[in-house]
Amino acid sequence: MARPRRDTPLDLSQAIDLTAGAIERLTCPPDKNQAFLRDIKAPGLRVRVTAAGAKSYVFEAKLNRQTIRRTIGDVRAWSIDGARNEANRLRVTLDNGNDPRELDRQEEADKEAARFDEAAKSLTVGEVWQSYLEERRPYWGAKNYHDHITMAQAGGEPRKRMPGVKTKPGPLAPLMTMRLVDLCPAILEAWAAREAKTRAASTRLALRLLKAFLRWAAATPELKGNVNADAASGRKLREVAGKEKVKSDYLQREQLAAWFAHNRLIQNPVIAAYLQCLLLTGARREELAALKWEEVNFQWRGITLKDKVEESRAIPLTPYVAHLLQSLPRRNEWVFSSPGSESGRLIEPSKAHRQACHAAGLTLTLHGLRRSFKSLTEWLEVPVGVVAQIMGHKPSATAEKHYTIRPLDLLRVHHEKIEAWILEQAGIEFDPHAQAGKLRVVNND
Repeated sequence: MARPRRDTPLDLSQAIDLTAGAIERLTCPPDKNQAFLRDIKAPGLRVRVTAAGAKSYVFEAKLNRQTIRRTIGDVRAWSIDGARNEANRLRVTLDNGNDPRELDRQEEADKEAARFDEAAKSLTVGEVWQSYLEERRPYWGAKNYHDHITMAQAGGEPRKRMPGVKTKPGPLAPLMTMRLVDLCPAILEAWAAREAKTRAASTRLALRLLKAFLRWAAATPELKGNVNADAASGRKLREVAGKEKVKSDYLQREQLAAWFAHNRLIQNPVIAAYLQCLLLTGARREELAALKWEEVNFQWRGITLKDKVEESRAIPLTPYVAHLLQSLPRRNEWVFSSPGSESGRLIEPSKAHRQACHAAGLTLTLHGLRRSFKSLTEWLEVPVGVVAQIMGHKPSATAEKHYTIRPLDLLRVHHEKIEAWILEQAGIEFDPHAQAGKLRVVNND
């Protein structure tokens, strides 16, 4: 029998014993986009040809009464026997109830997950820390964000206000270059032991920030399984970092004169006013530092502070505090502005306060001013609930929480009484109705 001519069309309705010659003669009918030539030896094996002439081996079968196809490969890359073996393997897979396409997709997904997991394992603490800061910044105050920056800074940058002096690395700096997956209690214990020797308080703060960071990272889908959420939560680690001492610093009544005298000598009027307002309002340091002009109502004598417990709280704008605020420059939206600060407002007044207290022979923190406000009110018969409401303390009793409602005018009666008494003890005579600047110190002797 004579061999068919190369240009003789094949009968695509019949299965044949695939040969290289048959595959070479296979062409796509003019009225179709693709056509299939079936193999008689391996049921399910087809050779597909497209209108453009591309040819490939294809596996075709029925699954749940639907035709499925899976490409095996180009006819130039696969031998006929190789394509038959692959088609038979897929046939067995199908007979076992598994869709070859789904198996392929699952295999690819597993490979992608493995690649993704490998990439996650290579991430450093510093890389993930940066993502953490970017995501969480809208929910933090300026001070909290500033703490995260300084605790992790590499150091070595020139200090703006101290020529020739460079910044020191933050406590977390040694961890930033490590892989996140490598952070474990043993490594953190060794780190805390080193850092706590020279800066115990900063190490404890850094540890608190790190603990929150690790919990965030563990809850992030992209990092799941590659971070130990409890690496910074162990008891031994807390012991190594040291226990924070309970602070009880506050101003006594007889210390008020010295404190006011030296704080009013601070050259920066914004810091001087801020510190006095901190004492006279009992506000938290960041609440007051974040005060905007739009939140101060000179007409109705009220201040709206962003509250730690509630979203906000209103307190009276007492006469002396109003006098201090009216004397401040209006550079931007912030009441306690700072032209040298990136945020435009006061960030760190602690240094000036420490210097003033040292000159006065006192040891006092900024939070000690808030503690002082509460302690000094004990000299006056001011209802405890009034002081708590001014300071933003959470109500401690059901009646106080649900039944006692104090309007701003009622708070003002007590708050102005507190302010007047503190100024009197400090030896400062202030006439609320006098013009700004008519303020003098009186000698109680």
